[in-house]
Amino acid sequence: MKNSVQKFGKFLSAMVMPNIGALIAFGFLAALFIDTGWIPNEGFNSMVGPMLTYLIPVLIASTGGRMIGGDRGRVVGAIAVIGAIMSNTSITMLMAAMVIGPLAGFCIKKFDEAMEGHMPAGFEMLINNFSAGIIGMLLAMLGYLVIGPVMSGILGIMSAGVNVLVERELLPLVAVFIEPAKVLFLNNAINHGIFTPIATAQAAEAGKSIMYMLEPNPGPGLGVLLAYMFFCKDKTTKDSAPGAVIIHLLGGIHEIYFPYILMNPLVIVAPIVGSIVGIFWFNMTGCGLVGPASPGSIIAYMMMTPGPDMLKVIVGVILSAGVSFAIASVLVKMAGGKSLEEAQSEMAAMKAQAKGETVVPGTIEKSSEIKKIIFACDAGMGSSAMGATKFRNRIKANRPDITVTNTSVDNIPADCDIAVVQTTLADRARKSAPQAQLITIGNFLADPALDALYVQLTTGDAPAAPAGENTDIVIPDVPVKKQVIIADGVHLGRKPVSKEEAIQAAGEMLAKLGYVDETYIDAMQEREKLVSTYIGMGVAIPHGTTQAKGTVKKTGIVFFQYPEGVDFGAEKAQLVFGIAGIGDEHLDLLSKLCTLLEDPARLETLKTTDDVDWVLEQLS
Repeated sequence: MKNSVQKFGKFLSAMVMPNIGALIAFGFLAALFIDTGWIPNEGFNSMVGPMLTYLIPVLIASTGGRMIGGDRGRVVGAIAVIGAIMSNTSITMLMAAMVIGPLAGFCIKKFDEAMEGHMPAGFEMLINNFSAGIIGMLLAMLGYLVIGPVMSGILGIMSAGVNVLVERELLPLVAVFIEPAKVLFLNNAINHGIFTPIATAQAAEAGKSIMYMLEPNPGPGLGVLLAYMFFCKDKTTKDSAPGAVIIHLLGGIHEIYFPYILMNPLVIVAPIVGSIVGIFWFNMTGCGLVGPASPGSIIAYMMMTPGPDMLKVIVGVILSAGVSFAIASVLVKMAGGKSLEEAQSEMAAMKAQAKGETVVPGTIEKSSEIKKIIFACDAGMGSSAMGATKFRNRIKANRPDITVTNTSVDNIPADCDIAVVQTTLADRARKSAPQAQLITIGNFLADPALDALYVQLTTGDAPAAPAGENTDIVIPDVPVKKQVIIADGVHLGRKPVSKEEAIQAAGEMLAKLGYVDETYIDAMQEREKLVSTYIGMGVAIPHGTTQAKGTVKKTGIVFFQYPEGVDFGAEKAQLVFGIAGIGDEHLDLLSKLCTLLEDPARLETLKTTDDVDWVLEQLS
C-alpha cells in the first residue's frame, strides 16, 4: 500500500515538474502586472488569465499523455483536456489535467497495440491521424461532461477543507505529515501533486496562496544542517554540513538534508516543529506566494513573495530555521558517533537485504568503455543536477570522454552506461534503464559509492556489475581502522627514475614490509600495461591485477615522493602510492586516497615535504 501511494504521488509530480517554468512565468506576471502588482499593466495582465486557464492544464495533460502513450499520447492528452477546461473556465483544471492526460495516453496506447500487425499498407498515416483525432474528441467530450465537473467538485471540497484549517488555525499541523514524507523523498509529489493545484486555484482568486509555502520553506531543513555543522561529533559529517547548507538554502535542493535525518531519525522532530512554527506565523500574518517556489531555495521563495509580504516571509523562514536548529542541536549532541557515510551504507544494505539481494561489490570489466553517466532523481531538476555537476567537474580532467548529465528517474536515456540514483528510486531506475548499471547512493553531495565510482573510472578498478546486468550496486564504506602505513613505507626526496623502476620500487617495498608476496610486483607491472594507474594531479597509484589478490597478505600502503617527477606517459607523477588490499579493501584505499588528495594545499605539500611524521599524520 505504501509503495502504491509513493508511486502514485511521484507520477502526479512527474506530470507537473517539467512544466514548473510555466507556473513560475504565471507567478511573475501576476506579481508584477496585475492590478495589485508591483507595476500594474493592463496589457501584460491580460496574459495571466489565459496562461492559468489554458496553457498550464494543456501542458500538464500533454505531459501525462506522453508518459503513458508517447508522442501520440501527448497530442491526444492536449486535445482531451480542452473539454475539461471548457466545462468550467472559472477554475484552473490542473487536477482534471492530471487525470485526463494519462487516460488519453492509455487509450491511444491500447489502440496502437490492437492495430499492431493489422494496419493495411499505405494507410498508416491516415489511420494514425484519424485515430488520434477521434479518440481525442471523444475524451474531450468525456472531459466536458464528467471529468471536469467531478474534478471541480473535488477541488472545491479540498479547498473548503483547507479554508477550515486556516480559519481554525489548524493548518500548521500538516507539518506532521509533510516533513516525514519529504525525508522519504516524496517532497515533489506532495508539493506539486497535491499542494500546487489547490494553491493555483487560491492564487487565481486571491492573488496569492499559503499552500505554495508549506513544503518548499527552506527554514526547517536549514536548522537541521546548522545543528550538524556546529554540534556533530563525527568530523566527516560535520565538515560536509557547510556545503550542504549552501546547496540547500541557495540551490533549493532539500534532498541534501534528508540523509542527515536518516542517520539519526529522532532529529525529524526538529524540522516538524520548525515547520509548524513557520506555518503558524505565515497563517497568522496572512502571508502567501504568488506562484510555486521551485526549487525550494530562499531565492525562489523571495521571488514568489508579494512586496507587502516580503519582511513577514523572511521572519517566518528565520523562525522556522531557529526553532529547528534549537531542537536539532540538542538531539545531535545526544546522538552517538555514527557517521553520515555509515548511515548511508546501512540504509543501502537494509534495502538490499529486504529484497533478498547480496550486498557485494562487483567489477566493471572495461571502464574505458563507459561513455555516459546519468544522475537521476525523482524530478530530474534538483539533487541529480547538483550531483551531476559535482561529479562532472571531479572527473573531467581524467576522463573528458565521459558525458555526465542528469534527468528524471523515469526518463533515463537508452544510451546510458551507468545510472546513479538514490536508494529509494532504484526500482524505478531499473524499469527505466534495464540496460544500464545501477549505482545506488544516499547523498549526491558526498557518498562512498561516488568515491568508488571515481576510482573505477580513473584507475580501472570498479565495484560495479558488468555492463548490461541489472544489478543494484551497494558499496559499503569499510573504515580503514588498521595501521596501513608505517614510517618505513614512506620514502621522500627520491631521484627521478622510469615508470617501471618506480613501480618496481613500490612493489619491492610492499613485499619487504610483509604486505604481499614477491609475485605481486609482476602483477603491478602487468596492471600498468593494461590501464595506466596515473590519476592526474601528479599522482600515480600502482597496484596489482585482480588475479593477484591471492598474493596479498595484509592491507597496506607505501609512499614514494619524486620531486622532479616520474614520466607516466602524458604527465609526470611526483607522488607514487603502492597499495595492496585484502579482498576489496584496495577499493576503499583508492577511494580514501582520492578524497584526501582533493585538497590542493595538502597535495602540493606532499610533493615537497621532507617531514615523514607529517606524511604519516596525513595518510594514517
